[in-house]
Amino acid sequence: MSASRTELPRWQFELTWSLFEYHLERLEPEDFLWEPVAHCWTMRRDPDGTWVPDWADTEPDPVPVPTLAWVSWHIGWWWSVTLDHAQGRPPRDRADIVWPGEGAPTIEWLRGLRTQWLKVLDDLTDQDLDATAPFPWPDDPRHTVAHMVAWVNAELMKNASEIGQLRLLRAAASV
Repeated sequence: MSASRTELPRWQFELTWSLFEYHLERLEPEDFLWEPVAHCWTMRRDPDGTWVPDWADTEPDPVPVPTLAWVSWHIGWWWSVTLDHAQGRPPRDRADIVWPGEGAPTIEWLRGLRTQWLKVLDDLTDQDLDATAPFPWPDDPRHTVAHMVAWVNAELMKNASEIGQLRLLRAAASV
């Protein structure tokens, strides 16, 4: 059986999402801002109440351990900007991606990004996969939309693993 080139990355995305959903279904609001160590990056409220991520333009050494809140914001940031590029919109700045907060609001936000991404995947043709990717490698013709789609799958898998591990560590710490 011959399958289009768009079917495999879609299948891989759905597999990755199903593994992520396992953890999303089990998250508690208290999981999000739990700091497993003193040297953490997390989300903090600014004076107007908006959540903002800890951030450094140059990655520190050692890299801070991210909280589940920070990782979930990070997913929302890179995915939102990827969607902007994939749908021909001007990409938003990192500071324009606002984390919704602990618990259900963030889970719903991430699920909404999934729905938007599925629409992008459903609309892709085999020819589209060969076009130069607008993100995350700007102006590099060696990277195609197929590379971008594979990158989203890999980034989501990595971040889903981080969230799962943080959830499990917090649960084990309270036993």
